[in-house]
Amino acid sequence: MKKKIMKLLYPLIMKLSKGSKNGKVLTNEKKIAPAQPFYSLGTVLSNGQPMDFSALKGKKVLLVNTASNCGYTGQYEELQKLQEQKKDELVVIGFPANDFREQEKDDDQAISQFCQINYGVTFPLAKKSVVVQAPGQNPVYSWLSDPGKNGWNQHQPDWNFSKYLLDENGVLTHYFGPAISPLGQEVEQALQGRK
Repeated sequence: MKKKIMKLLYPLIMKLSKGSKNGKVLTNEKKIAPAQPFYSLGTVLSNGQPMDFSALKGKKVLLVNTASNCGYTGQYEELQKLQEQKKDELVVIGFPANDFREQEKDDDQAISQFCQINYGVTFPLAKKSVVVQAPGQNPVYSWLSDPGKNGWNQHQPDWNFSKYLLDENGVLTHYFGPAISPLGQEVEQALQGRK
């Protein structure tokens, strides 16, 4: 019942939070290359299979920390649409995490089922992990929030459904706060190589 209510409230939540810190957009204006190559990283998917990021060379990559019981959970549907629309040039990867007010209590199998049944998600989901700067932080998110690794950005996720965009060469180009829709003009312009 709670999830159905959250789904109904999603458009209102997006509208009300756009002007808050959750509507933040950060840009790598100087196009600073990472000190540690993104392609040296990888992750383990929710099904236990490893994913080597070197296989993503030549595609843009959108990394999103996700949660099943959040006001922004409706973005799963938008992320799936974006993946379908840009399948030849973009890979979306979800990173389920329980770092914000206990909004992802499920295990990997339950998260995958929830995403597939409710939102038709086919893009890769990593194993549930920690995405904020804390003990046990996922190495991918350590890279995303450490300018000594990614070249410029130190901003960690503000909340669930924060988004990090990398270009075809593994350069981190943008951070989008949770209130920025995956289908919004900010993301579309970034994917087209405009600010």
